[in-house]
Amino acid sequence: MRDIKKMYRTIMEDHFPGEVIVKFGDQTLFYRKRTWKIPDEKTGELIEKGLRYGENPEQEAALYELVNGNLVLGACQFIEPGNGLVSSISEEDMIQAGKHPGKINLTDLDNGLNIMRYLMERPAAIILKHNNPCGAAYGTTLAEAYEKANMADRIAAFGGCLVLNRPMDKETAEMVSRNYLEVVAAPDFEEGTVSVLAKRKNLRIVRISRIDQLARYRTLRFVDFKSLMDGGIIVQQSPLNRIQSKEDFLPARATYQGKEYSIERQPTDREYEDMLFGWFIEQGVTSNSVLYVKDGVTVGIGTGEQDRVGVAEIAVFKAYTKYADALCYRKYGIGYKEFELEVRNGRRSRRDLTEIDDETKAERGGLIGSVMVSDAFFPFRDGVDVGIREGVTAIVHPGGSERDFESIIACNEANPKVTMVFTGQRAFKH
Repeated sequence: MRDIKKMYRTIMEDHFPGEVIVKFGDQTLFYRKRTWKIPDEKTGELIEKGLRYGENPEQEAALYELVNGNLVLGACQFIEPGNGLVSSISEEDMIQAGKHPGKINLTDLDNGLNIMRYLMERPAAIILKHNNPCGAAYGTTLAEAYEKANMADRIAAFGGCLVLNRPMDKETAEMVSRNYLEVVAAPDFEEGTVSVLAKRKNLRIVRISRIDQLARYRTLRFVDFKSLMDGGIIVQQSPLNRIQSKEDFLPARATYQGKEYSIERQPTDREYEDMLFGWFIEQGVTSNSVLYVKDGVTVGIGTGEQDRVGVAEIAVFKAYTKYADALCYRKYGIGYKEFELEVRNGRRSRRDLTEIDDETKAERGGLIGSVMVSDAFFPFRDGVDVGIREGVTAIVHPGGSERDFESIIACNEANPKVTMVFTGQRAFKH
């Protein structure tokens, strides 16, 4: 067991070259490997190292920054050098290397920035794990945004990557330091915050100075490489999100056997705000996915499932589970599962546990009044029926199914009526 623990802490030697050159016909992109000078654990002397390891300790890995080249294919001009975010983290930006970062730490951070580029108008916080958001929230202050994002899924947030879109302040730092995170990233860190965060010696504290410029990355495309197990690669353009404001949503309409179907209730301003927030979060969720949001906070996130009704149900289950845990933690200072164990061992009252369960059911896991978001159309009405049963008031999905009319009927039949809009664009992320 001691050797396994050592394996997770050991920084692997990688044999990847210092430079990578990729040619697209007569156009060339140049990449330079990113390394950092860090103190040796035994001697304290500075040594130059790249990533700790890849997705697992047995995998060598390297991070490369685009440093030269201007790629134009067809009408698409791809992102140019000089726009580095994660790939340009320097020693000065790595305020505390903690347990030196590996591939997963940086890809979580990258996906956090991928989502955060749509949330720059207000203080916001995103906590990620396994390249998916655990919780995301707006706030009137950064501390409020972090508190909401953390309590949206306190269980999954353990050991996660936190991305903030405003400089870390003292109040937020104090709250963050009470929880276990792997990475904390912000555009800057106000005086006195680093010493508070550094009490967690394994925490990676990272400054991404261009976070305040993230909104302009909404329209910048990069080349997305996917390697195949046979050594081949698939390349694609990165996606562009066509939804930037409520005016970009499309009315939910469908025609079936010559009959027109349309939504009978239009969204309220609050619903439009949550529709936008939810669709922005959806850009960073592994497909197939369905998520629920309410008042600028994620309520339940279902990711990576094979069927849409199933992932809608999983997101509901998670909403109930996380709501009960948050309720228990706020009332008794411990999580639901720990409380449940103490009840079984006779150290807590079963009546108190029943009260938590009853309140969770009454509030439907916080889903009443929420917005349901799907990264692809609902092939049957059973998916939207899942959300409607739990009290959602609005639904967002791309549209385009032959059975869109069934989903529209389901919304119009609901009591009270549920509104729906189309995005006209799928948001798959594999």
